[in-house]
Amino acid sequence: MRFVAFLRNVNQGQRGQPTTDDIRGAFDDAGCRDIRTFQSNGTVLFDADDPASVVQVAEVAVAERSGHAREILWIPLGRLTEIAAIADADAPGLYEVTLHNNGIITADSGEIAEQARRRRCTVVASGDGWALVRNDVAQQGNATPLIEAATGARASSRGLPTVIRLIDRFAR
Repeated sequence: MRFVAFLRNVNQGQRGQPTTDDIRGAFDDAGCRDIRTFQSNGTVLFDADDPASVVQVAEVAVAERSGHAREILWIPLGRLTEIAAIADADAPGLYEVTLHNNGIITADSGEIAEQARRRRCTVVASGDGWALVRNDVAQQGNATPLIEAATGARASSRGLPTVIRLIDRFAR
């Protein structure tokens, strides 16, 4: 099955960051098949039978190969495609898809809605380990800090335009 991984806080090519070779090698070390990096933001496509175990091994391997530990969050590519379809197709630049490891966020909870309002965004939809956030202004990055504050766990986001390009390239 095909999966997408978001490495947290990665900007490949910058000093102090894992390289593309580090990331690809880590997923290879973990036993993944058909590994593809996408852009330079730590987005990886891979095939695996047990993605949770693979990602645990890849996290350790990234740290060993690069000297820089990074959390890795993952989702099935098909599920990511479904999430992207929820957003308003006329305004993709307003949306971010966020992955996290802390269950389901109740988007209409008073506390989360208030945190989102303060950060100038809205949780549009959520499910187990993911949230779709709409920012008030295009190209803002409010989703990761919002979801981390709401869940108390690490999160990693990708803008919807990036997700759409990934889906167009690998899922169709």
